[in-house]
Amino acid sequence: MTRLHRLLPFLQWPRPSAALLRSEAIAGLTVGLMVIPQGVAYAALAGMPLVTGIYAAMLPALVAVLFGSSQRLSVGPTALTCLLITASLSGLAEPGSAQWVALAVWLAILSGLLQVVLGLARFGWLLNLVNAPVLMAFTQAAAVLIIASQLEGLLGWTGSPATGPWWLAVHAPSLAFGLGSLALLWAVRRWRPAFPSVLLIMLGAAGLSQWLGFAESGGRVVGDLPSGLPMPYLPDWPGWPVLGQLAVPVLVISLVSFLETAASAKIDSARQGRPWDQNQDLIGQGLAKVASGLSGAFPTSSSFGRSALNLYAGAQTGWATVFSVGVVAAVLLWLLPVLSHVPQAVLAAIVVAAVGGLLKPMAFRRLWAISRVEASTAAATFAITLLTAPQIYWGVLAGMLMALSHFLYQRLHPRIIEVGLHSDGRLRDRHLWQLPPMAPHTYALRMDAALDFGSAMALERAITDHLATHPETRRVVLLAQPINRIDATGVEVFSRLRSQLAAQQRQWWLVGIKLPVEQVLRAAGELEPSPWLRVLATEDDLRAALSEAMAATEAADAQARG
Repeated sequence: MTRLHRLLPFLQWPRPSAALLRSEAIAGLTVGLMVIPQGVAYAALAGMPLVTGIYAAMLPALVAVLFGSSQRLSVGPTALTCLLITASLSGLAEPGSAQWVALAVWLAILSGLLQVVLGLARFGWLLNLVNAPVLMAFTQAAAVLIIASQLEGLLGWTGSPATGPWWLAVHAPSLAFGLGSLALLWAVRRWRPAFPSVLLIMLGAAGLSQWLGFAESGGRVVGDLPSGLPMPYLPDWPGWPVLGQLAVPVLVISLVSFLETAASAKIDSARQGRPWDQNQDLIGQGLAKVASGLSGAFPTSSSFGRSALNLYAGAQTGWATVFSVGVVAAVLLWLLPVLSHVPQAVLAAIVVAAVGGLLKPMAFRRLWAISRVEASTAAATFAITLLTAPQIYWGVLAGMLMALSHFLYQRLHPRIIEVGLHSDGRLRDRHLWQLPPMAPHTYALRMDAALDFGSAMALERAITDHLATHPETRRVVLLAQPINRIDATGVEVFSRLRSQLAAQQRQWWLVGIKLPVEQVLRAAGELEPSPWLRVLATEDDLRAALSEAMAATEAADAQARG
């Protein structure tokens, strides 16, 4: 693959045939008909003008598929990213105001530029800072908050009544539209996932709303949306203090939105039998966010649901997204007036139906069975996200901090065991399985970690503590197969142990040392021939050497007695 093809992945697209274009057109139409109503609903969730949700489904989707490595992802507005926008801007501006729009655009531009820089610098590995339990808990907490935020629109709540019971404040027609739409969306999803139910329900609700005079009876509707393609938008400079307040939200949006992308991209790459290029997708997703901001919209991401629908509908290449963008453009040019009569309760139902699948309480139970520490981290992330609302990004940051703290604790406390020969022929934990020592006066241990600044002191402490309580020990055997890396601190500790054992006239045996570690130790001069140092290649060599040493010891003892 040439450098040009890596920078411009769309050059690798297959030349379209008539059959390919037909299948891509069907997939593009299917996704396009879903993203339009979702875009309007998600724009409301983000506190943005409703038409910007459709803007976010057009140019960003095209840019992402042209410059990203994953051709079959559906990029545009997503519920989680839109909730993060609302959380980030709460207190800085009034939702829907010109200042709110400008700040949302800055979120899109800054988070996009951050992703582009990370992709160009090949820093995609930084995304591993958010582990699966933290993301799962944060997503579920966000889903709870999203559903709670939509209840007012779903029920047609008009505020607490001055007199009488609370249900007098519920607008009955809005409640009927909301719950009816929600029931239809769930039913059709179970019956036929690829059916464009969202758009058809929205259009049906619009017609019924106009026929019944829903708006005239006090119901809230979408209203008039400006027709036409998005125009270039350049936001005003907000000032350094405001940009400073956006720094943490930009970081969280960049991380979380790309983790949404990763969930779909990994599945797509696995189905195509090729490795996932996360750095190129970072570039593509970042450029899509920048394009969204310059269109007057908000940060975008890859939708797992729409991407799955794209695959289900038969998408094979990026041409499906091109057709989807064409559908969105046609709606912007000619069909927006049809949406003006859609009840806002229907938009709330669309959001609730979309995020309802994110609620998976049994995931916490399964995580508890796997790791109680990670389950506790997930539970804390879930609680902090709810308690810090609307600044929910503190939940994912707290989860990251707890997960990293646990990771560092494990690195600083590696698993170090004394091994013995099990009846199945393997060397296993001597104390767990109640096994005898490998040989008399022998301490054989294994450390399941790299020998670096985090674990080296633990290894030294384990050996010195054993020698202090077992002064009769003549040899220390380190099974080094799990040690795949060593740094300067590890070399220093290795040298100190070697000198200490030699001074005490104890032997220091290394078994199964890996080449990268051996090369570093030889370069440091720590594997020079010595009567107190022995390097063995395999566990079989160790057993043979121990048998030989035991035989020699028995012979020497017999000679001394004779």
